[in-house]
Amino acid sequence: ANMQWAVVTAVFLAATVAADTNVAYQQQTINRLLYKISSPIKSTFTDLKQAAQSWNPREHIDKTSDGGAAVKRLMDELEDHRLLKQHHWFSLFNTRQREEALMLVDVLLHSRDFLTFKNNAAFFRERMNEGEFAYALYAAVTHSYLTRYVVLPPLYEVTPHLFTNSEVISKAYTAKMTQTPGIFKMEFTGSKKNPEQRVAYFGEDVGINSHHVHWHLDFPFWWTGDKIDRKGELFFWAHHQLTARYDAERLSNHLPPVDELYWDRPIKDGFAPHTVYKYGGEFPTRPDNKEFDDVEGVARIRDLKVLESRIHDAIAHGYIFNADGTHTDIDNDHGIDILGDIIESSAYSTNVAYYGALHNQAHRVLGAQADPKHKFNLPPGVMEHFETATRDPAFFRLHKYIDGIFKEHKDKLPPYTEEDLLYSNVRITDVEVSELSTYFEDFEFDLTNALDTTENVNEVSVKTRVSRLNHKPFSMNIHAHADHDDKVTVRIYIVPKYDENHIECDIDESRWGAILLDTFWTEVHAGDNEIKRKSSESSVAIPDRVSFPQLIHDADVAVANRAELPHKDTRSCGHPQRLLLPKGTKEGMEFWLDVFITSGDDAVHDDLAVHDHGSTHGYCGIRGEKYPDKRPMGFPLDRRIPDIRVYKVPNQHGHVVKIFHH
Repeated sequence: ANMQWAVVTAVFLAATVAADTNVAYQQQTINRLLYKISSPIKSTFTDLKQAAQSWNPREHIDKTSDGGAAVKRLMDELEDHRLLKQHHWFSLFNTRQREEALMLVDVLLHSRDFLTFKNNAAFFRERMNEGEFAYALYAAVTHSYLTRYVVLPPLYEVTPHLFTNSEVISKAYTAKMTQTPGIFKMEFTGSKKNPEQRVAYFGEDVGINSHHVHWHLDFPFWWTGDKIDRKGELFFWAHHQLTARYDAERLSNHLPPVDELYWDRPIKDGFAPHTVYKYGGEFPTRPDNKEFDDVEGVARIRDLKVLESRIHDAIAHGYIFNADGTHTDIDNDHGIDILGDIIESSAYSTNVAYYGALHNQAHRVLGAQADPKHKFNLPPGVMEHFETATRDPAFFRLHKYIDGIFKEHKDKLPPYTEEDLLYSNVRITDVEVSELSTYFEDFEFDLTNALDTTENVNEVSVKTRVSRLNHKPFSMNIHAHADHDDKVTVRIYIVPKYDENHIECDIDESRWGAILLDTFWTEVHAGDNEIKRKSSESSVAIPDRVSFPQLIHDADVAVANRAELPHKDTRSCGHPQRLLLPKGTKEGMEFWLDVFITSGDDAVHDDLAVHDHGSTHGYCGIRGEKYPDKRPMGFPLDRRIPDIRVYKVPNQHGHVVKIFHH
C-alpha cells in the first residue's frame, strides 16, 4: 500500500511539474476555459469537464499558499448562495460584483501549482457568473508567476458583445441559425450629422479598447499584492497620452481639442452605443445636453465637487493629508505618483476617506446618467466598463478634466534648468525620418464566442469587418556626435505645430499635447554615431494581437505533437502599433518632432541597452520590475518651458515633419 501511494504521489508530482513548465498545455487550458464562457465546458475538454464535476477546492487547500483562506471564503459564499447568478451582466465598478470576482482572483493567485490553478478555475467556471469568471481569470493570468508565458486571447474575441454593434451580433445569430457563414460590416456609431463621428474610428477602435482594459488589468485600482512601481504616475501617464492622442485625431479632422467635463454644466454630447449585453439588454443611451443628476447609491454631484476641491487644496499647499494625520509633500518628482493614487483612487491611496475616488466615481456617475434613480432598472452604461468606456466621447472629456488637475500640479513645479536638460557628451547633428503616412484598412475578428451553442449544432464561421487606422512602417536615423563612449537614453515625441485655427502654438502651450513615440536605451561611441530605430520597435506599442482561433490552433497542435510553444512574453497592455501616428491630413499635418538624448544613467536597469524587458514599458512599465526610466514620465515636456533658450540644448533636436493621410 505504501508503495502504491508512493507511485501515485510520484505520478501527481511529475504531472504537476510538467503542467508548471509546459507552456503549450497551459495555453491550451486557458484557451479552453475562455472558450464560449457563457456555455458549459465542452465535453471534449475532458480534464476540465472532470475537474468541474468532481474537484472539491476545500479538499486541496494544502496546495494553496494562504492555508486555504481564499478557497474557504469563496466556497462559503457559494454554498450560502450569495454569488451573482449566471447569465447576468457584470461590472467591475459594482462593489459587490467586484468583491466576488476578486475572491476568485485570490483563489487562483494562491494556487501553488498550475494543476491546482486549472482545477480551481474549472470548478468555479461552472458555478460563478461568467463575467466575474472571465475578469478573474484574465487578472490572475496577468499577475500569476505560474502563467507568465501564457498569451491571453483578445477580449474582443472572448466577449465580442462589448466590442461590436448589436446589429452585427443579430446578423451573426441569424448566420448560426441558418448555418450560413458570414462576414458582417461593423459601422461606427452616430451619423455625419454628429461631428464626433469624425473621430469615432479612434474611440471605438478595438485595439484602443483592448489597450485600455488591459492597462487596468495590469494596474488594477484594487491591487494589494506586491508593490507596483510608480502605479499612480502610470495612471496619469497612460491616460494623459490617450487624451493627447485623441486631441491629435481631432485636429487631424478639423475639430478643436476636446473640452473638459464640468459638473455644473450639461454633458454637451450624447451617445448611443448601439451595443448590447450578452445578458441584460441594450447599453443605455444618453441624450445631448444632459444635466448631471445625482446617482442613487453611488455619488452626489456636490460630493464630487468637494473631492475635487480637496485635491486642488493639496496641490496648492504642496502636500496631502494622510489618514494618520501626517503630511506627505508632493512638490517633487514623486508627487505625481501620490496624486495618481488618490485621484483614481487605488488601494495605494493613503487617505481614501478624505480624498475619495474621484476618477472611479466619475465613471460610475457618467455611466448611470440614463437612469440615475434606477427607476427603469437599466444595466450599467459604457462608462462603467473599461472595455467600452473609450467608445463614449464623454470618456475623453472626463480624462481632459482629470488631466487638467495633474497639469495644475506639474505647472506648480519649477521649470527644468539647463543643468537638468544638458547631457554634454552628445550633440545631435541631424535626424532623418522616412515618410509618415496613414491610411484606413479593413480588419476582421471572430464572433464565435458571441453565440450560444449546443453539442449537436455545428459551428459556422462568423466574423465582423471594421475599418481601422494604420500607418506605413517608418524609421528614424539620429545622427549624433559623442565625446566619449557611453550608454544613452533616447526619447522621441511629436507635438502638433498648429491649433484648430491654424495658429502656431508656443512650445509652452503645445508641450502638454506631446505624444511619446518611443523611449529606448543604446550605446554611443566617441565620434559620429547613427542611431537607427524602426517604428515597429517602439516601446509604447504592441503589434496586432494573435487571434483566439489561432491561439487555439497553435496550442492544440503543440499539445498533440508533444511540442513546446515558444516562451512568449507578449503583453496585452500597450498602444496598438498601427496607431503610433495620428491620422494627419491629405495635405500633410505638421508636427514638431523632438528628439532628446540624455545619459544612460537615467536607466533603472543596467542591461536596458541590450534587453528591453518587454516591449511596452513606455505606457505599461515592466511586469514585476521597476519602471525603467528614472526621470518623470513625459520628461522634459512635463513641466513649464517659460524660456525656449533653456530648452534648446545640444542633445535636443527638433524639426517639423508632416503626417499625410492617404
